[in-house]
Formats: sequence, structure tokens, C-alpha cells
Amino acid sequence: MLPNHHKISIAIVDDHPIVIQGFKSLLENNPLYEIAGCFTTGGACMTFLQTNQVDIVLLDITLPDGNGVHFCAAISEQYPGTIIVALSNLNERSIISQMFRNGARGYLLKNISAKELLDALNTVLEGKTAMSQEVKEIMQQPDLNTLQAIPELTKREKQILQLLAEGQKSAAIAEALFISPLTVKTHRATLLHKFQVNNIVTLINRAKETGLI
Repeated sequence: MLPNHHKISIAIVDDHPIVIQGFKSLLENNPLYEIAGCFTTGGACMTFLQTNQVDIVLLDITLPDGNGVHFCAAISEQYPGTIIVALSNLNERSIISQMFRNGARGYLLKNISAKELLDALNTVLEGKTAMSQEVKEIMQQPDLNTLQAIPELTKREKQILQLLAEGQKSAAIAEALFISPLTVKTHRATLLHKFQVNNIVTLINRAKETGLI
């Protein structure tokens, strides 16, 4: 919780001046907040932060001089007392997750109402995480990539996967495991299905990514 004896200073970073103007108009008439600065690039904001204390940065993701995800990490590291709230049109789960991993306290889509914005600011000032409704719904859905990343393999499938990774052909695998080439072919097809890939090279790469080989 920030001290309540002063106005909360806010910096707005967005590459569209009309968006900046909209949020600035909304906040500058509120007695709780003051606009410390408005910037169309992440670099300009970083320079400003060197000599100015800012309580909250409303940070867009798509900026002309870099990625807001990277600026988020830089601000978090250099100015840990500054709260970062992403303000974006991007609603991809991976980007939302990256922003939170890089230190953001909130993630709002630009279609939020004035009340949602003010509620979110109150939330982050209380030390909690703020998300607009659509973002909440996205983050509450199961992460299919994570769920499918590590499939359940039988002992035999693990053996065949390992031999495939070593560059062994089906005939050699059959001979090594004392099974028929047809059985090896069946297991290969099952592995491709379980990893949801369509070739052995991708299969091996995915297996390495998940730590199975």
C-alpha cells in the first residue's frame, strides 16, 4: 500500500496519442491521481523514471522502440517501488503470463470502462493483482499447451523414443528390443499422436523440451 498523504503519480506509455489523451482525461480529474508524464515510447519513459518518482506505470505492449514485455522487466528491476499495469489490446495468454512473470501487477484490455480502470488501480495499490474481466476469463481457462506438453508414456514407448533420439531406424530398434518391425511402427505412430506432431524430428525436439529424453 502506498502512502496516502500524496496523490498517486501515474505515467502512461502508449504509441497512440489518442489513447493517452483518453486515459489522461479520465485520471487527471480524479483527486487521488496525478499524471506524472505521458510517453509514446518505452525509452522515453525509462529516461523519465531516472529522475522522477512514479507510483504506477500504465504500459502498452506494442511500442515503436521495443516490446512492452521487456520494458516491464526493466522497470521492475530498476524501479521495484513502481507498480506496472499492462494496458493493451493483446489478449494472448502467453503475453499476459509473460507480463506477470516480468513484474506487472495488473493486465487490462483497452476496452475497459472508466470504473474498471479505477477499480483496478485501487486493487494494485492494495498490493493485489488486477485483471480486466476478459483477461480473468482467459487466465482461468486450462492451459492446453501445458496440459499436453508432457504426455504419459509406457515403458516400451520411452525405450523406443530414446532409440529414435539416438538415430536408430525401425529395423534396428526391433532387433534391439526383440520385437517385430510392425510393433515398432505402431509405437512410432502412437508417439506421434501423443505428442501431437507429424514427424520424428519434431517428436524428438518436443520430447527434449519436456525432459523425456
